[in-house]
Amino acid sequence: MEYHYLITGLPDLMVDTPKVVPALDVLLEEFRSELNAEDNKLLNILLMQYDNRNLLSYMDDKNTQLNSMGLITKEEWDELLQEMDYFEDKTVNPRIPAYILEFYLATNNPSTQISAYNREDLLSTYYYNYGKSCKNQFLSEWFSYSLNMNNVISAVICRKHGFDVKSAVIGDDEVAQALRSSNARDFGLTGQYDDIEKFLQVAEEPNPLEREKKMDALKWEWLEEHTFFNRFGVESVLSYWIRCELMHRWHNLDIEEGKKVFRGLLNDMKKDVKF
Repeated sequence: MEYHYLITGLPDLMVDTPKVVPALDVLLEEFRSELNAEDNKLLNILLMQYDNRNLLSYMDDKNTQLNSMGLITKEEWDELLQEMDYFEDKTVNPRIPAYILEFYLATNNPSTQISAYNREDLLSTYYYNYGKSCKNQFLSEWFSYSLNMNNVISAVICRKHGFDVKSAVIGDDEVAQALRSSNARDFGLTGQYDDIEKFLQVAEEPNPLEREKKMDALKWEWLEEHTFFNRFGVESVLSYWIRCELMHRWHNLDIEEGKKVFRGLLNDMKKDVKF
């Protein structure tokens, strides 16, 4: 299905867009009312990241304040976690995404001892696998791209500081396996994975804040490229949502300085990356 009316009515999101971007809760309400049932399910997959954070917080403190962007309310978590505690492989509540049930059963197994840090990594692994298995090609490729970027950059940083690369990399796809097993500068991925050199370049940025901004710049570029020929499909709606989330990450930057830095990042990467 195409959404001409919805997409043409959205404010443009560009590098020079003022730092007044649509509030996520307002934008979500508009998207909910315009998307059909199947496309709302695709949007839900992106929103599950908030449920992941809420679940981890809730498991530590049942009185914690949950992020309202999550699909599952605190009252529902109260009920769902009780169900998962007594799960006997029978009827699964449709409110529980399969990967969350898998994660919860794994972390509540008395025979396993999982730290809070490893627990977060485990949930991320399940979530990325869930997103990558989505039948929508755009969304599946987005999860794969994001996972590979995070893994490559984490692996380079760990290698530089003498940390264990294997424990920092999540997932089990070909890129993750190469990162865990290769000692080569490029982890043996040149010629095998097109984006490796871009990710390596970002990973070499010593300033953590600048590195984060460069990562977001690459994500923005990817999103625009992968919706260029499909401007009115649900893919463009999903891309818009993700880019709004990125814009909110930059919201604390000074407006003029933020625009200047981000413009420069895009231009520099286009000039400097060698293939």
